[in-house]
Amino acid sequence: MRRTLAVLMVAVTSMVALAFLVPLALIVKETAQSRAVAGAERQASALVPVLAVTTGSEDLGHAMARTEAGRRGLLAVHVGGGATVGTSRAPAAEVSGAAEQTRASTVELDGGYVLLRPVALDGDRGAVIEVFVPAGDLNRGVFSSWAVLTGVAVVLVIGSVLVGDRLGARVVRAARRLGTAATALGSGDLRERIYPEGPPELQAAATAFNSMANRVTQLLAAERELAADLSHRLRTPLTALKLSLDQLGPQAEPSRQALARLEGEVTSIISAARRPSRAARASCDAAGVLRERLAFWSALAEDQGRPWQLVGAGLPVRAPVPAGELTAVLDALLGNVFRHTEEGTAFSVTLHEGRDVVGILVADAGPGIGDPEAALERGASGSGSTGLGLDIARRLAESTGGALRLDRSSLGGAQVQVWLRVPTDPINTENLSKSALKDT
Repeated sequence: MRRTLAVLMVAVTSMVALAFLVPLALIVKETAQSRAVAGAERQASALVPVLAVTTGSEDLGHAMARTEAGRRGLLAVHVGGGATVGTSRAPAAEVSGAAEQTRASTVELDGGYVLLRPVALDGDRGAVIEVFVPAGDLNRGVFSSWAVLTGVAVVLVIGSVLVGDRLGARVVRAARRLGTAATALGSGDLRERIYPEGPPELQAAATAFNSMANRVTQLLAAERELAADLSHRLRTPLTALKLSLDQLGPQAEPSRQALARLEGEVTSIISAARRPSRAARASCDAAGVLRERLAFWSALAEDQGRPWQLVGAGLPVRAPVPAGELTAVLDALLGNVFRHTEEGTAFSVTLHEGRDVVGILVADAGPGIGDPEAALERGASGSGSTGLGLDIARRLAESTGGALRLDRSSLGGAQVQVWLRVPTDPINTENLSKSALKDT
């Protein structure tokens, strides 16, 4: 914007300067020429009284020597019927024609102009005073005046550029601050506000941004309170359920473990809801989480005769999400596999570590998802599913700058790809996902 304003100011000021300076330059030149011709006329008029007294060559020579033109050899006197005194440059025909006129005239020559001034003498005689004006006298002071005008034009252009740059800097500074504040708010800093400055339009935008930030803060606070309250209400029925399970004896141990895990999840939800929104995101070992959750689901898989495979989880892989959130996503996706495919259907979980990205691929050999794009848009995978698992996975992936993709797996069914972006250099998650899929 500042560059555009500078170019605009240069163009506008240059056109205005040219519109005024070109006529002024022509006027300066014409004024210099008029001044030179007027000076020649004054020197010619100075000899008129001398001619009225005498026409002698010696007297005229002395009188001519007292003038500047005479000293420079630019003056001549043509006396009718007599000799010419001084150095003549005008053609004889022009001199004869000027003697018959009653006023002065000019004749243009190669090196300048000649002023011919007729003078009437007694006895029907006449004389012509010739004053030569060199081209240098005609243009005296013109080039220096043009240089001054050019300097004025340059100063005007530079001044206009500086003024335009200051105005542009004011606008750009306000726009950049607004953009920085929006970026900070988008990254989770709900305390970010901006002082309205700049043009009225940007001030209005800054005021609207502050109002939006206040509203977002209020909505998120209300949402966290609601989540914490709803989660807290679950504690009472969970406690009653726990007491009931305690009366069933050792055979209810798996149910008690599941209930303990449910209580842990409720506690995590309450803690997350109470945490400040700017809290730093934790990380975990994705490979360890996958091994732990597959060990949990393997018991049910054996009961249903489901072949399963875990790939790429031999070494630790850092994922930019808390272990609890990653566990919830895996449980949701694996729960979908068990709910929406027949018993005996094989499934696999693959962990992929790429450059600045971590991918978790959950594939099955079931019927698959008929329209993956529609399933992502409406948040439901079909077959009576609410799409909650996909929504949980999508939110987790997008919270890191990653993405969720649905594709056809090598087993013949659906493949859910959760790509988590590791916060280092900017990447194109989708392109990395495509290249990662080719590798796997």
